Amino acid sequence: MTGSQINQETTHLKILVGSRNPVKIAAAKAAIGQFFPKADVQCEGLDSPSGVRDQPMTEAETRLGAENRLKWCQANGEADFYVTMEGGVDRFATGPATFAYVAIGFGEQMSIGKSAMLPLPMAVYQALEEGEELGHVMDKLFNTTNIKQRGGAIGLLTQNRATRESSYTQALTLAMAPILNPEVY
Repeated sequence: MTGSQINQETTHLKILVGSRNPVKIAAAKAAIGQFFPKADVQCEGLDSPSGVRDQPMTEAETRLGAENRLKWCQANGEADFYVTMEGGVDRFATGPATFAYVAIGFGEQMSIGKSAMLPLPMAVYQALEEGEELGHVMDKLFNTTNIKQRGGAIGLLTQNRATRESSYTQALTLAMAPILNPEVY
């Protein structure tokens, strides 16, 4: 497959994900795989450097982390699709929130998307400003262990009505639009 030749009849598809986090790998496989219903989808995670802080604190830094991870994956692996996700936080007019930027590479195409925003309690945001990571803060607040590799802050704060994986899957699904329709983008 090349960038302008998406064939939904493809029987084998390889996706490289810029993380070994099982939530991110599952989201990439679900989001991209749904467009190729006949394909055997192989989805592999790689440890890719973001080039930003472990806990990005602005929209710009979060987007840059996703883009950096994507470029690294493209330079260090062979796949049909390259997928990265970078979770971050920022303070908006409505208060602090967490979100993710996603990036998809296909041939020469790159598409960037953003997840919905989850409002954060001010105490959580203040802990992040002091240098903690969101997953660790949520683990302490809710007495969980390694929540970032499960439902994430989203799952905890929505009583699992939404999860980290569902948020990534939706953002990646929407980010596929320019790749599926290059003639109109």
